Amino acid sequence: MEPVTSSPASHIEPSLTEWVVLALLAEGPVHGFAIARELRAGADLGRIITVQRSLVYRALDRLVSAGLAEPHQTEPGEAGPSRTLHRPTQTGNAAVEHWLDRPVDHVRDLRIEFLAKLRLNQRRGRDPGPLVESQRAALADTFDRLTTPDDGDVVELWRDHNARAAQTFLDRLAARSRSRRS
Repeated sequence: MEPVTSSPASHIEPSLTEWVVLALLAEGPVHGFAIARELRAGADLGRIITVQRSLVYRALDRLVSAGLAEPHQTEPGEAGPSRTLHRPTQTGNAAVEHWLDRPVDHVRDLRIEFLAKLRLNQRRGRDPGPLVESQRAALADTFDRLTTPDDGDVVELWRDHNARAAQTFLDRLAARSRSRRS
């Protein structure tokens, strides 16, 4: 992954948590507590990636430091201190749009990062088809190299079954996307 450049002095590659937080900010100005609610266990996004509140605030601080997000306004808290709403900067908006369209590099990253991108794109009303197709293309070599492993090697057996399941999942998503466009 290429680093995001927000200024000549700062080069960071946001963590997955930071990308998800930035994508949520891109939906509209929001405060850290509301983001933490979206990422708690059992919440819609929390079913994919669960993030503790303290890590949400750390992600916000890093995004602001990198020039990808900025404080927008302050509003009164609901029985507590005031809350600062954040939003992405222009650089942050461009970066998150690119990230949402970028396939993951490994089958293991489908479980969290790719699913998060699918859900975040869905929340934006974006067609998942282009992401699914680029993901299938990105993993095509991996899928083409699948062979029946020796049942004695549990690691290879696991990787094979996991990759085949991922391939089936992507194929079904692609078919579903194509049928919706027809």
